[in-house]
Amino acid sequence: EQVEAMKRVLESLNLNIVEMVDENATLEGGDVLFTGREFFVGLSRRTNQRGAEILADTFKDYAVSTVPVHDSLHLKSFCSMAGPNLIAIGSSEAAQKALKTMQQMSDHRYDKLTVPDDAAANCIYLNIPSKGHVLLHRAPEEYPESAKVFEKLKDHMLIPIANTELEKVDGALTCCSVLINKTSEL
Repeated sequence: EQVEAMKRVLESLNLNIVEMVDENATLEGGDVLFTGREFFVGLSRRTNQRGAEILADTFKDYAVSTVPVHDSLHLKSFCSMAGPNLIAIGSSEAAQKALKTMQQMSDHRYDKLTVPDDAAANCIYLNIPSKGHVLLHRAPEEYPESAKVFEKLKDHMLIPIANTELEKVDGALTCCSVLINKTSEL
């Protein structure tokens, strides 16, 4: 039902939709990190190798690397993009191990922003023409030490977001969003 509703909205925007028809493939958005250069796909309880292969077949112009996810629901439970070349990453052992794997898999060297709290590493970066770098991140009242790290990003417009209730059911900021690169036709 959720998938069908989303499909209808995306079709109404005239976006190209690719459906995974392999019943053995699983791929959840929380396990897909697009850096703008390549994809990292977390292999977790909800995403498997076959799902990653279908993503790679769909986006042939981009490298797709898999990252084992342990002790977390998704890859983006402890990392996300905080800027064009900047990965926000949690401090846990699992997060740091995943980062090391991503660094080994990539030909590109990303900057990293390490935050004390894994959940706070899940943020939403937007490049808005009239505003520049905009970053939605977890509110200081939820993760005060991580918020202090984000506040060091002087070239970003920072927007703290409270997410306490959704976090109770493993909902992160990126779970609540679908980012669409708006063109003049939309």
